[in-house]
Amino acid sequence: MELFDLTHTLVNLESVTGHEKACADFLCEHLKGRKFQVELQPVSRERANVFARWGKPDIVLSTHLDTVPPFFPAREDEHFIYGRGSCDAKGIIAAQIVAAERLIAEGVENFALLFVVGEETTSDGAREANLHECGSRYIINGEPTENKLAVGSKGNLRLEVRTRGKMAHSAYPHLGDSAIEKLLDVLSDLRALSLPHDDFLGPSTLNIGMISGGRAANVIPDEASAQILIRTVEGSGPLRHKVSELLHGRCEFSFVRDTPMMRLEKLEGFETNVVAFSTDLPCLTRWGRPVLLGPGSISDAHTEHERVRKADLVRAVELYCELVRQLKKRTAN
Repeated sequence: MELFDLTHTLVNLESVTGHEKACADFLCEHLKGRKFQVELQPVSRERANVFARWGKPDIVLSTHLDTVPPFFPAREDEHFIYGRGSCDAKGIIAAQIVAAERLIAEGVENFALLFVVGEETTSDGAREANLHECGSRYIINGEPTENKLAVGSKGNLRLEVRTRGKMAHSAYPHLGDSAIEKLLDVLSDLRALSLPHDDFLGPSTLNIGMISGGRAANVIPDEASAQILIRTVEGSGPLRHKVSELLHGRCEFSFVRDTPMMRLEKLEGFETNVVAFSTDLPCLTRWGRPVLLGPGSISDAHTEHERVRKADLVRAVELYCELVRQLKKRTAN
């Protein structure tokens, strides 16, 4: 029951990116009460990662505190816990904590928990954590992989585009210059780009996630903008060059995030898959060799029905314990 209660409590602590403080403060006190050596790693004003160690860590269990908007509270039925973050990644936090307590009861020593802010936007929490590595040899990251060991993940190239025009009365469009029409042309050409394919990771994909602009229906718009995210399957250099050539002279643009694809650790006895999403792991390179596994389905994350199956949380506790045990054997060799 502690596993479900903790998940429910964490979901009810609103922690949309940028507002993680209440969740971080709760976990800090919760883990101190379980005799972990806990510290907060400041990331920005009012924001901090939570790092809790048990001895001198050679293995770290990690995931993120923040969620996408909008917040909505927890509810439960017989089989599921619902609410923002239940799947991504409050249930994972709870499973990792319960797994840590089970390992301690078994006499396992020298591991840690790391919970970071900002994963859903720019991974600023992970980048800050990478400045404060603890000497660990492995990091087990938690994301919704359906409790399968992810052996590969796509990268993430995020692009912001802005077009500018000239305002005018819409009855006399020839007196103005529509920024929105310029943006639509740019976006149409971006959608037509030929994107790379990889036999292991699959196809690159492009999503136009946000569009904004204009003043009113009867005003020729003088500005417009869009945010685009491309899931990459190879090094981003050639793609960045292709996008830059396409957009040069037509708009203002910037690459605001570039997370590389990854090939990840394999271990015996675990069902595996490849995931299309990206994680904090490329920003945590100084925390050891990466492992990726967590309860929940990515198809439930970021949705209005976000949920995690209770049985999957229970299974995740077992899997996290087994991962630590196996990796402990590796570190002993």
